[in-house]
Amino acid sequence: MNSVPDSLTSILDLEDIGNNRFQGRSPRVGWQRVFGGQVIGQALYAACKTVEERQPHSLHAYFLLPGDPETPIVYEVDRLRDGRSFTTRRVLALQNGAAIFAMSASFQVEEEGYEHQMPMPDVPMPEDLPDRDGMARDILPHMPAAVRAYYQRERPIEIRPVEFDRYGDDSKREPRFNVWIRAVKRLPDEPAIHQSVLAYASDLMLLDSSLIAHGTTVFDNRIQGASLDHALWFHRPFRADDWLLYAQDSPSTSGARGFSRGLIFDRQRRLVASVAQEGLIRPRPDRS
Repeated sequence: MNSVPDSLTSILDLEDIGNNRFQGRSPRVGWQRVFGGQVIGQALYAACKTVEERQPHSLHAYFLLPGDPETPIVYEVDRLRDGRSFTTRRVLALQNGAAIFAMSASFQVEEEGYEHQMPMPDVPMPEDLPDRDGMARDILPHMPAAVRAYYQRERPIEIRPVEFDRYGDDSKREPRFNVWIRAVKRLPDEPAIHQSVLAYASDLMLLDSSLIAHGTTVFDNRIQGASLDHALWFHRPFRADDWLLYAQDSPSTSGARGFSRGLIFDRQRRLVASVAQEGLIRPRPDRS
């Protein structure tokens, strides 16, 4: 495994240990806990390995315990159903015999039917936004230290936010956030890899959108943040190594939880996936 997670295919390189069980590892980057998107992506890829000639159309997952990045993760796939049109799998992610994550995924044969979609927001294209060097030169020096550290971190997904000014002050804004994402390196043509990579990327910053209306971010150490559950629906084929617009909003926060949604569009303005997540955003009054 690379020291820097620049290869998503290495993160998805699961070892088949028999009896519908697969083992994955975390990249060695010094994180204190396993990134949630990594577990989603690995779990989905494990499920895909047990299904033939059908593509996933949805997954629903719960984060149960923080994962230890130093310990391998075992993914146990339960073949719940193989029907004529749909296939259902359940995946448990285990460390030291304890479940840290649970997911159900559904697969479908290719079918024709009605077509419609919500329109893509009218936002700048990725080429019209600062790249990594431009952000480091022109934007990040004016941002809080935690924001600078996050966007300067080496990762296998390139991120170009549209509304970067939200990090510059504590103004309360409409809870919407648009960001372009893509895999840093070209991926193989296998659809399951692109779907698993998008599952990985879908957890990168969705929780943070629930804090926009409150003038703060997950980078504030007065916020205890964690993903609680995650749902993802695939609508149309796509490539995760080409730019995708992740259009996020947050309809509600309550009970120290934030609910966020995301629509993911490709460059041709096609809606390729939808995401929903609830996360813990617990205030910590004792932190200054």
